[in-house]
Amino acid sequence: MPLGDFVDRVMDIIELVADKPEGMKLSEIAQQLDMPKSAAHRLLTSLCQRGFADQDEISQRYRITVKLAAVGLRVLSASGTSDICQPSLDRLATRTGELVRLALVDAGTLLWIAKAQGSFSALRYDPYLGNPVALHATSVGKAWLATLDEEEAVSLVKAKGFGVPDSFSRPVVTDEASLRAELLKTRRRGYGVSIEEGELGTSAMAQAILVGRDRVAVGTVSIAGPAARLTRARMKEFAPDLAATVSEIADLWPSRQMANFVSGNTFTRASKA
Repeated sequence: MPLGDFVDRVMDIIELVADKPEGMKLSEIAQQLDMPKSAAHRLLTSLCQRGFADQDEISQRYRITVKLAAVGLRVLSASGTSDICQPSLDRLATRTGELVRLALVDAGTLLWIAKAQGSFSALRYDPYLGNPVALHATSVGKAWLATLDEEEAVSLVKAKGFGVPDSFSRPVVTDEASLRAELLKTRRRGYGVSIEEGELGTSAMAQAILVGRDRVAVGTVSIAGPAARLTRARMKEFAPDLAATVSEIADLWPSRQMANFVSGNTFTRASKA
């Protein structure tokens, strides 16, 4: 197997199994990735030998280990992102009393990397940071897509389809027409909104972080909480604080270091629409 193909297939396995905390059997991995079991076994053996995966002795299922996350945390630590952004996230969480999260643009999608919890009540929303971002069905996705050239934004969504994970509730965007309409609303409003789309009973708002003279979107800051508390009216109240936090992070943004971190990503100029 050529080196390039080897690397691609290893990454395919990592991305597939990472979404299955219960693990996957060799036959399942080979079938879903349309590859011979012998090849899948060879690649999984390499991952296990390096400590990035392990196999349960009883179930024979393969799982991705925390070593992969540890490597990612080392990269974040070296970039200085947490040191620079965390105080801003903490202040916004305190002011709003809700969950605040930071996501970075990376290779045509968004990755959650940091959070601050402002709610200390029993009614709080605090999802796992590792959850994938459905661009067309989340406030952060809409906020970022709205900064792109519209044709590029549509292409990104269509490439993955308009489907959503099973855990999602009732997405507003279900086709190209509704996506364009939602992006227009997002641009006019100044921030993305998701009300009981990703999860029943939860709402979120998000704004893109635009840096440099070209106003490049490098990430998003979001506020999320129970829908009964984070209403549209409350979102309007929070909008100035969210905008101030985004501006603060943009002013402090370590562009050179983070350009290296957000590797493989082609930044796009913010839409003038």
